[in-house]
Amino acid sequence: MPTRREGSRPAPYRRPCAACGSRDRPPPAAPRPPRRPSPRPRRPRPPAAGTGPGGPPLATALVAAAAALVLTASTSAAAAAAAAPGFLAGADLPPHATSPWYAGAVTKGLPESAPFCLDGVLPAAGSWHRAFGTEYDTGAVQVSVRSSSPSAAARLAGALERKVAACAADWLRTTPGGTASWQDYGTLPVEEGAHVYGVHTSMPESEPGVHLFGIGRDGSTVTVVQWGEMGGLSHAPVAGFKKTTTRAVNKLNP
Repeated sequence: MPTRREGSRPAPYRRPCAACGSRDRPPPAAPRPPRRPSPRPRRPRPPAAGTGPGGPPLATALVAAAAALVLTASTSAAAAAAAAPGFLAGADLPPHATSPWYAGAVTKGLPESAPFCLDGVLPAAGSWHRAFGTEYDTGAVQVSVRSSSPSAAARLAGALERKVAACAADWLRTTPGGTASWQDYGTLPVEEGAHVYGVHTSMPESEPGVHLFGIGRDGSTVTVVQWGEMGGLSHAPVAGFKKTTTRAVNKLNP
């Protein structure tokens, strides 16, 4: 029979740990995640010299603003240069005995068919036109041209006057059997001046035609008004057409 030593105690009984698989030790605790150092707040950097808060350098902003102003001014000048001159209204033409005048739209460029006597002399650049008609054979057209300078406009006006003055002779050379005549009705004291002409043409077995031309200039803008109907120079409304030409030049607004 075993004997017990004096002064010793029996070890206490420990139940086995089913979870850890060991009789003597409990399972180790799960390791704690390491602490992350809290981020330090960054100090805002002061803006560089010559800059605004959150924006580009002031010098760059000023240059951009100046460029925008120049572009706006250039665009406005180009728009003003591209604007059509002032045109006649139907009521500005010599009255027709039995019909009102009908005015077409002011259209950029030359008419589809060149006005009689003016073929090849009117430039397409800087030109606008407006056609007028009645219920009968009487019609009219106005063509205005903005030239590059007053001197260029003066040259164009001179070329138009020479073309009209030579129209009757030119027409006779290309129209065998026809008859033609022309009349210089003088100048008008309006702006840089205006000139009025009349041209009559006739073919055998055909109705005669009469045309009046008013050519004027205001600054760098030139206008020509052509009026025509069947008949002769003796029946043309010269006095009324001179008033029409004066109104045409006064309305140009160069």
